[in-house]
Amino acid sequence: MDFNLTEEHIMIRDAARDFAQTELLPGVIERDNKQEFPKEQIKKMGELGFLGMMVDPKYGGSGLDSISYVLAMEEISKIDASASVVMSVNNSLVCWGLEQFGTEAQKEKYLTKLATGQAIGAFCLSEPEAGSDATSQKTTAIEHDDYYLLNGTKNWITNGNSADFYLVMAQTHIGKKHKGINAFIVEKSWEGFHVGPKEDKLGIRGSDTHSLQFNDVKIPKENRIGEDGFGFKFAMKTIAGGRIGIASQALGIASGAYELALKYSKERKTFGTEICNHQAIAFKLADMATQIEAARHLCMKAAWDKDNKNDYTYSGAMAKLFASQVAMDTTVEAVQIHGGNGFVKEYHVERLMRDAKITQIYEGTSEIQKIVISRRLIDA
Repeated sequence: MDFNLTEEHIMIRDAARDFAQTELLPGVIERDNKQEFPKEQIKKMGELGFLGMMVDPKYGGSGLDSISYVLAMEEISKIDASASVVMSVNNSLVCWGLEQFGTEAQKEKYLTKLATGQAIGAFCLSEPEAGSDATSQKTTAIEHDDYYLLNGTKNWITNGNSADFYLVMAQTHIGKKHKGINAFIVEKSWEGFHVGPKEDKLGIRGSDTHSLQFNDVKIPKENRIGEDGFGFKFAMKTIAGGRIGIASQALGIASGAYELALKYSKERKTFGTEICNHQAIAFKLADMATQIEAARHLCMKAAWDKDNKNDYTYSGAMAKLFASQVAMDTTVEAVQIHGGNGFVKEYHVERLMRDAKITQIYEGTSEIQKIVISRRLIDA
């Protein structure tokens, strides 16, 4: 095993770190307060290649590996998880899904714009009664002569109002249950597509989260992804990779909070010395650093599995389960190390603590990750 990063990996990590510090850090607290989508920053991310990192260059992507993606996600997430979730959805769910399973015509029409940041994508699986149980799709796409008629509601959609193209899972053959689900590419401009109010969230408040309503939206048959009935498999295969992105986001939130706590502990003095010299604080820092390093290795292992064509469902679930818990534990301790200042917005750690919680929920809750992991153990 070689734990050294290549020169290219280091360059990508440093570029992401520089972008986060120079472009995302200014105004991040204000965007959180106002629930303001980082539109200009996301546009620049697209121009730098961060929205199509693993897409083949012939479709406008950067052609990088999953290790590069993890490194970039960590650095972006240290500063602004609202921006990194846009990056995660566009890369892991939308671009990857289209490149792997879309037709050549779909790739030319949609993927080229998504990979370059000319357009933003959204992934629409969750519904009011279909969160963890993704098989219970109520949204329908009924087949007609040369189109499908889409009706239903999707909930908690990242990039809900800012996306241009949406990958929508819907039930076509109700009697077949999950085997009757299809995946479709839907354009925002189509008649009958309505965006609901923006969600007022605990964390990632700059992220654009909405419910979506589809009222007799006509989808051309050429916009179906894969064979008839492939939609559920498409969603599960795509989400398996998406979990690596969210694990990396959780890792970034944790490491960002740790870096702030370490810096603060070397500046703040009590009882005549910097608080990092008190064992109570020093031991917290030691635990934080150790857990973050373990989470980083799990994320890298999942990314390595994906790059080497191994089954990464198991390693991705482990990475997300562990890294999201580390994000929660680390951000809580970072607030504690900051004391009263940790409760104040200008020190950033309270925002990171709020942002951390969602990593245990979306792309499959921690409980779902345990189901995925335990099934693998039992079936082995």
